[in-house]
Amino acid sequence: QVQLVESGGGLVQAGDSLRLSCAASGRTFSNYAMGWFRQAPGKERDFVATISRSGGTTYYADSVKGRFTISRDNAKNTVYLQMNSLKPEDTAVYYCAAAPLPTATISRKYDYWGQGTQVTVSS
Repeated sequence: QVQLVESGGGLVQAGDSLRLSCAASGRTFSNYAMGWFRQAPGKERDFVATISRSGGTTYYADSVKGRFTISRDNAKNTVYLQMNSLKPEDTAVYYCAAAPLPTATISRKYDYWGQGTQVTVSS
């Protein structure tokens, strides 16, 4: 089992920045690709970003490219999502997830999920 706990969400104004963290435990963190997903009220869970097991490859949804940055620190068993220039449409519950793959952008490929952290962006 891999346990994932997100933190760092909150209420901010448009244009502000937030840094989300996801702390992992239970299995060797470096064996998993990590991803961030988000789910807005009444909508399906969408892919946001992923990072490869060693951190050498990243991929972003078009909606966040250029504004968000995913990173990981395998020594600390932690993955981050730096969110800049936040927009009201970024409002959602953000989830981190772990996949036993080099990279993954499809939610069903992720075996482990955190409980989510709320990000609300006001205009």
